Amino acid sequence: MRRILAIAAVFAASALSAFAGTGKTYTLNSPDGRLCTQVSVADVLEYDIRLDGAVVMDASPLSLTLTDGTVWGGSAKVRKALRTGVDTRVASPFYRATEIRDNYNSLTLIMKGDWSVEFRAYNDGIAYRFATTAKKPFEIAAEQAEFSFGERDCRVTLPYVKRNAGNLEAQLMNSFENTYTETTLSGLDAGRLAFLPAVVHVDGEHSICFTESDLNGYPGMFLHNPDGGHRLLGYFARCPKTEVQGGHNMLQMIVTGREDYIAKVDGPRTFPWRIAVVGTDCEIAQSSLSYLLAAPSKVEDTSWIKPGKVAWDWWNDWNITGVDFRAGVNNDTYKHYIDFASEKGVEYVILDEGWAVNKKADLMQIVPEIDLPELVRYADSKGVGLILWAGYHAFERDMENVCRHYSQMGIKGFKVDFMDRDDQKMTAFNHRAAEMAARYKLIIDFHGTHKPAGINRTWPNVLNVEGVNGLEQLKWSGLDMNMVKYDTYLPFLRQVSGPMDYTQGAMLNGTRSSYRPNNSEPMSQGTRCHQLALYVVLDSPFNMLCDSPSNYRKEPECTDFIAAVPTVWDETRVLQGRMGEYVVTARRKGNTWYVGGITDWTPRDLEIDLSALGLADGIGVTLFRDGVNADRNATDYKLERSVYRSGTPLRLHLAPGGGFVACFSKKMARQ
Repeated sequence: MRRILAIAAVFAASALSAFAGTGKTYTLNSPDGRLCTQVSVADVLEYDIRLDGAVVMDASPLSLTLTDGTVWGGSAKVRKALRTGVDTRVASPFYRATEIRDNYNSLTLIMKGDWSVEFRAYNDGIAYRFATTAKKPFEIAAEQAEFSFGERDCRVTLPYVKRNAGNLEAQLMNSFENTYTETTLSGLDAGRLAFLPAVVHVDGEHSICFTESDLNGYPGMFLHNPDGGHRLLGYFARCPKTEVQGGHNMLQMIVTGREDYIAKVDGPRTFPWRIAVVGTDCEIAQSSLSYLLAAPSKVEDTSWIKPGKVAWDWWNDWNITGVDFRAGVNNDTYKHYIDFASEKGVEYVILDEGWAVNKKADLMQIVPEIDLPELVRYADSKGVGLILWAGYHAFERDMENVCRHYSQMGIKGFKVDFMDRDDQKMTAFNHRAAEMAARYKLIIDFHGTHKPAGINRTWPNVLNVEGVNGLEQLKWSGLDMNMVKYDTYLPFLRQVSGPMDYTQGAMLNGTRSSYRPNNSEPMSQGTRCHQLALYVVLDSPFNMLCDSPSNYRKEPECTDFIAAVPTVWDETRVLQGRMGEYVVTARRKGNTWYVGGITDWTPRDLEIDLSALGLADGIGVTLFRDGVNADRNATDYKLERSVYRSGTPLRLHLAPGGGFVACFSKKMARQ
């Protein structure tokens, strides 16, 4: 049950009339008092961020401009101010913890003119959002979201959009996949957009991670720095006016013309939260603000939602061996995947691109090599669920019919791909698709789309979202794609916005000298244990086994671990780490703790204090660590079983691109 600790104050309009138009500053502190924002209402609406009394983000303006010229934020007049303190628990059954503490102080300024702005101060961040009570439709021409750092030319870490087009508007269609760039505010490329989350390093210890939540029918925010100043500016896609079918296999809708507004508003609503997560690297990685600030779940009965792992066909190119049939997109191949999933207790098998007739954008046209009802019956007899890949336009154009038809057939969900935009129409699509899927009890994995931004709380049947430069990139990229280093950024950046379908699990692993891209026999960069550790380090409730059944059967120890590791957790703790270098994460499921860690290409010796986990003396430990020759042969690993002695730290050597994963369990102590 929700528990509101205190409503600190509610000020009537008459009590504040003396301040209207004359300017006023409101101070809002976090529950622990360390974070603070001062909100100034005068000729412009501004806020700053202070940590332990020091300014970490200078006064920065925020406003919305309507197409009729009205500016929410310019010479605003406060009618009422409300302050609230909240301390409650939010259920998160398909995420990094069973429930998450929601503890904040809030300030809502209700303005003259049917609009308001709400600020919240958490112990790990400051967030704000606009809202309106207007009943008549209107359009928003522009949003001003600025993050200013005064005279400080801070370091930044962010992902540019991959397509470096000649103008900003041409960059709006992108897959939200790229590695991270480290530079300074003044060193940012004025001609390129960056997408969220992005980090500004405000001193040697603390950073601010900027992201957003509750994107529904409103464009996502990009960042850019057009003038080389010490600030970041928000940039928003204007609403599509005209589109044409095209792109990947005719499954995308390409914007050919845009309206003169970024969003059309049909009535009262709240707008997305702009979030600044503040803290050390590990504190940022621990933050769940994106989830907490999302709209609450709209699915009353979630008992049918089943997270888990999925055997995946596309990454390994349907490349199986030792069979007497031609492997490919056909029933024999998928029955082989189903058999493998059933043997290992893997919950799902996905039919990726190829099961529906190519370039028709029609999910009712199935290739003749696939008898889908027969596959569903076979999978059901083996206790395995089937997931279907669907291109955006094919799914969107016939959404309810597709969901109804395949739900009745026994399909368990869809992997929807190639949206590649986050304008108002596309963020609304993601929520409509999630709602329709929930109506027919289907889970969703969104690919080719932006960060989750809390959609996994609002629609818990959305178990995973891509928006990450995942392992698939290594099917075609050389060492210029430094995936090992990229992995060590993810917990501190992309993962702050929610779970991600990175698609780990490669059994072919390469060092810097042995790695090579290969479409039909792909491999990972870094060691085998690096791959295993990603199942603990990354949030991924719907988690792929990217390699082929043939390769997994050759590696039973690693495969059994992957098949058994949970995908949702009761508790998560980030124990050690530094952005872009290494990370160690601990997760608990029931009475069992998993601890996993990865490093970049720098070999690393770790000593990990486990005292915070409350491990009992004498419980069993199963440890996968880099083998002594893992720096030469990345597949080399060592499996060790031992008994934990209370107070003993975990001491490990990680090879270049290495990792480890340890499991602490009473069950293993009895073996």
